[in-house]
Amino acid sequence: MKQILNKLFDHQPLTHAEAHAAMRQLGEGGANAAETAAFLAVYRMRPITVAELAGFRQALLDLSRDPELGTNEVLDIVGTGGDGKNTLNISTLACFVVAGAGVKVAKHGNFGVSSVSGASNVLAHHGYDFEASSDQLRRQLDKAGICFLHAPAFHPAMRHAGPVRRELGLRTFFNILGPLVNPARPAAQLLGVFNLELQRVYHYLMQPTGTRYAVVHALDGYDELALTGPAKVVSSFEGERLLTPDTLGLATCTTTDLAGGSTAAAAAELFKQVLDGNNTPAQRNVVTANAALALQCARPGLSWEDSLAQSRESLDSGAAKRAFETMLSIK
Repeated sequence: MKQILNKLFDHQPLTHAEAHAAMRQLGEGGANAAETAAFLAVYRMRPITVAELAGFRQALLDLSRDPELGTNEVLDIVGTGGDGKNTLNISTLACFVVAGAGVKVAKHGNFGVSSVSGASNVLAHHGYDFEASSDQLRRQLDKAGICFLHAPAFHPAMRHAGPVRRELGLRTFFNILGPLVNPARPAAQLLGVFNLELQRVYHYLMQPTGTRYAVVHALDGYDELALTGPAKVVSSFEGERLLTPDTLGLATCTTTDLAGGSTAAAAAELFKQVLDGNNTPAQRNVVTANAALALQCARPGLSWEDSLAQSRESLDSGAAKRAFETMLSIK
């Protein structure tokens, strides 16, 4: 690791092979806390390259536990986090909306590190079993249309960096890696990123994978389609687009409209309220808009109007809520 750190401190990027080796060493416990912190710090001071990210990603996938779902024809909606916006759990809500609309979802997530509440915080509050067996996960996917893959349960390699990440309490490149290392290797993904440079890197990384994907960045900083202003989207099916609330036929949201709870428990209760139908027009719009963009990833050729209509039907009819409750009930 010291050799790798010396190269990084000399402002030299890692090759794919070096990045793969470094991540394997980190994931197998071969770096001490000081080396791990230094390694993470480098990527707060400069952008990550496509080769580095690809090497890190492949190493973590190599070290991951296979959930054995029996298919990779599933979708994931996930953002990098680290945008500092503390919104309601839009991506996770959108996953249940998509499941309610009939698309299988294998949601990958973790506890919040740089935010109050991540996907795992919400689901833990509602009693989800993070140690679910592969049989349970397959039954959840079959009956509810969705299962949840808690990152630490499927990425034992991450546990070595976990204490350092928590002590830092900052966005690290693990936030960047998280959306890219779903162990189910989903065939379709909606990915949210916190800046345009990372959007470019994700786009280059995803192009050769064969995944049907879209990468979204709201120009005011959100790692999702926030409807607070313009958002840039690059995808495998429609190239590059600039989306605004007006062009999508939706009202503009404010930061206050999207606010999450001040505690993990409050965020979890807000999550349930949205699924219950006790949501504001802004909350309904932002959740169904992200679900609609995800449906376009999963269903090639689906128009925006049809994907939004399917998303609204899923939320308004209670299908999204039923997917949530069914998933929790399968033990």
